[in-house]
Amino acid sequence: MKGPLFYSKILLFGEYGIIKDSKGLSIPYNFYNGALKMDENPSEEAIESNRSLKNFVSYLSNIDAELVTFDIDTLQKHVDKGMYFDSSIPQGYGVGSSGALVAAIYDKYAQDKITVLENLTREKLLKLKSVFSEMESFFHGKSSGLDPLNSYLSIPILINSKDNIEATGIPSQKSEGKGAVFLLDSGIIGETAPMVHIFMENMKQEGFRKMLKDQFIKHTDACVDDFLKGDIKSLFSNTKQLSKVVLNHFKPMIPKQFHELWKKGIETNEYYLKLCGSGGGGYILGFTENIDVAQKTLKDYKLEVVYNF
Repeated sequence: MKGPLFYSKILLFGEYGIIKDSKGLSIPYNFYNGALKMDENPSEEAIESNRSLKNFVSYLSNIDAELVTFDIDTLQKHVDKGMYFDSSIPQGYGVGSSGALVAAIYDKYAQDKITVLENLTREKLLKLKSVFSEMESFFHGKSSGLDPLNSYLSIPILINSKDNIEATGIPSQKSEGKGAVFLLDSGIIGETAPMVHIFMENMKQEGFRKMLKDQFIKHTDACVDDFLKGDIKSLFSNTKQLSKVVLNHFKPMIPKQFHELWKKGIETNEYYLKLCGSGGGGYILGFTENIDVAQKTLKDYKLEVVYNF
């Protein structure tokens, strides 16, 4: 048995902000993927994944039936037979490893599921998002549901606000373009829950809430608009501001050894870094107007280009 592939995702803009109703833009990233599988001779990883699925099944059997119901008997039978999630998506890297798993389980075992082929109205998207949010909360404590939504639909998703999301098109890539979005490997596994906890604690301070609204969300929203319109000049100017705000106010989410590198990008304008997912490790997202220059400066790090302007 081998199920269909579900891909990783990149939240280009909106990390943390979407918790407080900023805009967001999430795109599928086909470099990594995962699928449900069964093997005669499972590896250590497969056994570990199967163990985690066992706990997930008991969690799913208690989800509010008003929201979603699963064919739990079949799912349980498959998990007892050793089914696991075979995935190349790195865990703790901010590219949606649990999201792809949630999408795969929903796709195969949800009853009366909403499919990719039907007309995806806003209501259906929101319904899917709330189902996925509930499912993925098993892994993170609190989930927006966006990662699985992106993985399940495999199309870019524009978040206008909590209750307003839509499938969107993004400007087509220019393969010979010098401008690029890239992933920088921090070499550290990030944990989502502790980072979200720090953020929620900070939200109790009025100064932090004001900064979030007046600076962080303002620049995030502008970046989303610029990216979708293809206004590259404005995009880089807003990304630079966003990178500064994150360096000044989200320091705990940036691994210590990257503070200087982050600052250097802002000072030289060679690249701008931002969080990819909750931070704390995993990937860091980079934007540059000249990928050759950025690659030279960051030659000691592992870089993956995900989009060309």
